[in-house]
Amino acid sequence: MKTRSRKASLARKTIVQIITGSIAAYKSGDLVQSLRNEGARVICVLTESAKHFVTPLTLRAISGERVYDEFFAADLPYGVVHTSLAEEADLILVAPASADFIARLSAGFADDLASCVVLATKKPILMVPAMNDTMYENPLTQRNIKQLKAVGHVFVDPVVGKLVCGREAIGHVSDSATIVHTIQKLL
Repeated sequence: MKTRSRKASLARKTIVQIITGSIAAYKSGDLVQSLRNEGARVICVLTESAKHFVTPLTLRAISGERVYDEFFAADLPYGVVHTSLAEEADLILVAPASADFIARLSAGFADDLASCVVLATKKPILMVPAMNDTMYENPLTQRNIKQLKAVGHVFVDPVVGKLVCGREAIGHVSDSATIVHTIQKLL
């Protein structure tokens, strides 16, 4: 019996995935692969602190695309890299989104490639927080999330899970299937 292959739900879609400095960055390769399995092209942008958890080489091997981590590399294929990436994307995915990155975005900071890509886009922005439960539940973090939601950013909330500190609590990054499903709904 011949099985029918299912249609790739994200075919011809480009996702720019920003990876920030959270321990959950180690799962970003699985998410990139899940998105590619749905037909998406995934271009990764790493913050400086994300490079402590995952390497550009690993993500390039998984995505099949150049990985961006700085504004001023001599061999960039774009004249203005942050606006070019922002325009090329069908969706900007920040996964994992650290408390620091969320705070900097809510304050409008544009001091690195990742934050500039977010500020330069008119496309949907999906944030996937991952952090310690105390940080996530902190009133300042909750205020920052509320501010970003108010300007149209969509969030896939963290789940209860084993945190790096050893506690089982809210703050664990959501699973790839939930993130992919949310992207499918947004696009």
